[in-house]
Amino acid sequence: MCEIPEKEKHHRRSIRLKEYDNSHPGAYFVTVCAYNWKHLFGEIVNSKMRLNRIGKMIQSVWSELPQNYQGVNTDAFVVMPNHIHGIIVLSSVGATPCGCPPPGQAQGPAPT
Repeated sequence: MCEIPEKEKHHRRSIRLKEYDNSHPGAYFVTVCAYNWKHLFGEIVNSKMRLNRIGKMIQSVWSELPQNYQGVNTDAFVVMPNHIHGIIVLSSVGATPCGCPPPGQAQGPAPT
């Protein structure tokens, strides 16, 4: 069997439109992967995802995004053992008081 070189194993071609400005209102599919694809968010048990403490925190922060950021809504979302998928819907653009707090003042949950 032919072994694929490590550097080519995870190479994916971007399907993004080069000329598209992602600051426009619309629905955006988001994937966030754990560093080195480590299973940090939970495990699959009997074909069901069982979230650990970190996975529960991610789910909680996701559900709070619309309350913390004006013009941001969420749609479908799933936490997997080593990554998340979700759809974020931007209904307005530009920095808002919630999205850009005054210097030294936190707004919403801290990034982790």
